[in-house]
Parts: sequence; C-alpha cells; structure tokens
Amino acid sequence: MSEAVRKVIIKKVKKRHGEGHHGGSWKVAYADFVTAMMAFFLLLWLLSMVSTEKRAVMAEYFKNFSIFKESGKTFQPGSAFVITDHIKKAELKPENVATSLRKAIRGKGAGQGGQAQAAAGQGAGQAEALMDQVRVDAVEGGVRIQIVDKEGSPMFQLGSAEPTEKCREILAAVAEVVKEQDTKIAIEGHTDAAPFRGDQITNWELSTNRASAARRMLETNGTDPLRVARVVGYADTDLLVKENPKDPQNRRISIILLQPRNPALLRPQSRRKSKPHSDRGVRAAGEARGIRAGRRGRRLQRRHDEAVLPEKKAEMKKKKRDVMGLWD
Repeated sequence: MSEAVRKVIIKKVKKRHGEGHHGGSWKVAYADFVTAMMAFFLLLWLLSMVSTEKRAVMAEYFKNFSIFKESGKTFQPGSAFVITDHIKKAELKPENVATSLRKAIRGKGAGQGGQAQAAAGQGAGQAEALMDQVRVDAVEGGVRIQIVDKEGSPMFQLGSAEPTEKCREILAAVAEVVKEQDTKIAIEGHTDAAPFRGDQITNWELSTNRASAARRMLETNGTDPLRVARVVGYADTDLLVKENPKDPQNRRISIILLQPRNPALLRPQSRRKSKPHSDRGVRAAGEARGIRAGRRGRRLQRRHDEAVLPEKKAEMKKKKRDVMGLWD
C-alpha cells in the first residue's frame, strides 16, 4: 500500500561545460578595443610626422568646419580659406636664404634659359655662374645678399645705372626670396675706388643710382614698395676687398633683409619708460625730491649758523661781563 502511494520525483540536471564561460561576445568587444587603440596611436604617429604649419592649418580648418560650406575642399596650403597668419615663415638665416636663392635661380634658368638651350646641363651651368656672383652672409640687423661684379662680367653697364641681363636674372630670383619673408629690406650701392671720369657725376651719384635701379627691378618682380626701408649709395667708403680697392668685387649691390624686432624684448623697455608715470614711480620721485630738498635745507642752515654763531658768542660774552659787573 505504501509503495502505491509513493510519489515519483524527477530531477533534471543541466550539465555545465565550465564556470565563467559567457560565449564569444567578449572577444568582439576586445577586438573593437584593440582596433580603436591601434587607430588612436596611428593618428598620434601621423600627427607627429606633420609639420607645425600644417597642424595649425588643420586646426583652423576643423574649428569652423561646415559640411554645407566646406564640402569638397581641402585643407592643404593653397586653398581659398587657409589663414596665412597661422603659417610660420622660414626662419631668417643666411643658410636658409642661400638655399632659397639657389632654388629660385635654378627655377629661373629652367623656365627661361632651359627653353632657349637644347641641353639641360647648360641651364644648370648658367645657374651656377649666376650664384658665383652672389654672396649671402649675416650682418648686424639681418641677412645680406650681395650681387658683385667679376672680371669681364659686370652687373651694370660701364659708368651707368643700366643693369645687364645677368643682373636682371639675379634680381628676379632675389625678389622671389624677398617675397618669402615679411621683413623690411634695405638696398645699398657700392663702387670701387677708381675715380669716375665725369663732369656732373661721381661715385656717390653712381652708387645711389644703381641702388635705386635695383629697387625698381625688385618692385617690377613683385616686391611690395612699402617694404623698402632705405636706398643708400656708399660710393667707395665700404670696400668688400680692402686689400685691393679697385677689385671688381667692390662694385656691388647689397640687399639686406632686416631682422624683425622682437616685441617681447621691447616690452621691458617700455615698462621701464612708463614706470615714472605709475603711482609707485610718482611716490619715489616725490621722496627723492624731498630728500634733496632736505639736504639743501640743512646745508643752508649750516651756512647760516656758521655766519651767525660768532655774533651769538660775542653777545653771550658781553652779557656775562655785564652780570659779573653787577656783583662787583
């Protein structure tokens, strides 16, 4: 009877293959994380390879980006919306200027002489010949480009300010270099010590006229006239080859790229100049005047005492004698 009433209990047991196993979804998340990290470090590496100028342009591009206005445009230099204020110019150094000038002269030779000449080697040789009459060095206040004469290869016609074709080519290349910088320029003319045989003109007028002719050629090739700081003629007072005053290299034109002044260096001077106008400066100036006035007053008082003291002593002695006389 008890066996008939007994209930049968069925227990289902689920087999587990391993604790902590949640399928393969974590692998997908991990792969996405690794891919994102790889893309992030690749972006950092690419940014480190880009120059500072291009990074500034990219930042300016994405700062005010609009998909409706800027669609289909590029942020590379030369596009219409690139802000040139964010692009740093090449540093003003003699080696940088010389490299830029050499490239400009070779470019002029390839564009002009290369078409007229059959061999490209002749154009390169012409560029080297032009560079042989150019000197680039550092001077006080900037970088100087000198265009010198050579024996049989003058830059100007004899006794005049009419430039030769070679001088025009060099000055056209110099104008390309000048346009790369935002600095002022100074143009100087020099002659050798040979006296100029003329009735109404001397080496002073000749050097000044040649410097002015160089200025006109630079402006013709795109140089802004407002960038010209001065045009001066020195005649034979500043010789390049002092050992030989009549050396052809003394006949030259100097174009000086003036180093821009650093505003950070000028601020302390301006602060020092404006310091007396501040309250502290006024108090200090007043105290100094008070000290000087006090010293002056003490000197006058001392002189007065020295002048009056003998009279006071004589008067005291007289009073003393009068008092003693009463006792007598």
